[in-house]
Amino acid sequence: MPIDTVVFDIGGVLLDWNPNYLYEELIPDQEQREHFLTNIATSEWNMRQDAGRAWADAVEELSALHPQHAEWISAYDTGWLKMVRGVIEDTVQLLEELRAAGIPTYALTNFSAEKWQVALEAFPVLRGFDGTVVSGVEETVKPDEKIYRILLERYDLDAARTFYTDDVQRNVDTARAVGLQAELFTGAADLRQQLKDHGLPV
Repeated sequence: MPIDTVVFDIGGVLLDWNPNYLYEELIPDQEQREHFLTNIATSEWNMRQDAGRAWADAVEELSALHPQHAEWISAYDTGWLKMVRGVIEDTVQLLEELRAAGIPTYALTNFSAEKWQVALEAFPVLRGFDGTVVSGVEETVKPDEKIYRILLERYDLDAARTFYTDDVQRNVDTARAVGLQAELFTGAADLRQQLKDHGLPV
């Protein structure tokens, strides 16, 4: 069945996001930095913001547990934009080609609702989607099937005709489980070929 819609993940696909971009400045010592990001301001802690927790609450709770690191913890919130090096230009080029060809494009992303607004201001390309589903708004995160079904039902998409790209394999696996034509994002060149293989004009 031909593909007529493309859905993008954001972090790691369209935005070059990595906490190290900020913390290399704040914590020059690599071992100390890795300990902080692995054991204190963890990806699991950040995911709770992606699931809808307010950043102010997150910072307050974690700072109470680790008061000696309160400044670094607060920076995860206040310095968030410094974690984004910019857009991934080659993927943005593909996105713009799809839009120019009249192919509907959507975003399905694990993202704090608060930081999504920051990203929209900073990166205008994110404003051009035909629709977006943001985990922090929905209060459910990938790879929960619920968030994929929200996307399909809200925008009346035919899963079998919808292509989805994500840089996390478990998110791809769930997308396939709900019927999407999903592929792991490993770079813009591979994505271009995947889209071509589905007959899209890129």
